Amino acid sequence: MKTIGLIGGMSWESSAHYYRILNQETANRLGGLHSAPVLMHSLDFAPIAAMQAAGEWEAAGRQLNAAAQGLVRAGAAVLGLATNTMHVVADVMLEGIDIPFIHIADPTAAALLGDGYDTVGLLGTRFTMEMDFYKQRLASHGLDVLVPEVDHTNLNGIIYEELCKGIVREESRHTYQAAIDRMAARGAQAVILGCTEIGMLIDDSSSALPTYDTTDLHARALVSAALD
Repeated sequence: MKTIGLIGGMSWESSAHYYRILNQETANRLGGLHSAPVLMHSLDFAPIAAMQAAGEWEAAGRQLNAAAQGLVRAGAAVLGLATNTMHVVADVMLEGIDIPFIHIADPTAAALLGDGYDTVGLLGTRFTMEMDFYKQRLASHGLDVLVPEVDHTNLNGIIYEELCKGIVREESRHTYQAAIDRMAARGAQAVILGCTEIGMLIDDSSSALPTYDTTDLHARALVSAALD
């Protein structure tokens, strides 16, 4: 099995879920005491979040590129970025990187299409919902993507002020459920949990639509790539 390089810490809450899924999936596939060979560069999220808010994407991408370069030097053979939002700088991050990179939107799209869905709702940070980088990647697979029509402030604030800090509130779950209900009324057949923390708050048992957790799907795809 190849060594998985993971750029995490954005937030560490979701990175912890990544580590668990990577090892559980490896054990499920290989049996016995097998676990995943993983190298993780866990960044300090506060400076990255400040760059996001200031629109300093190029500088953030350079930091991720430095992390990726370090993982390659340390022996990583497959690379993953454990955050949806920062895929906006994937091109900058991958400069000079010659190992396979598993884009988080690709296994998500494959799972949706495999289940017969072509119109999906997307939940995430305001950057993921408002900017084109993520929606276009999904659309390139043939998906029609809907995002909430209302102000994203509450959805975005719940991610940064609560979920990234490990806080899960029932009131916030209701906010997300209402957003899912509105997208369902507009024709969404399923919903993408397009922020790696949203799975802490919403799953199939609490959603009017089938949920596709990008953290889970991405981690499993990384194991597949490492075993290929």
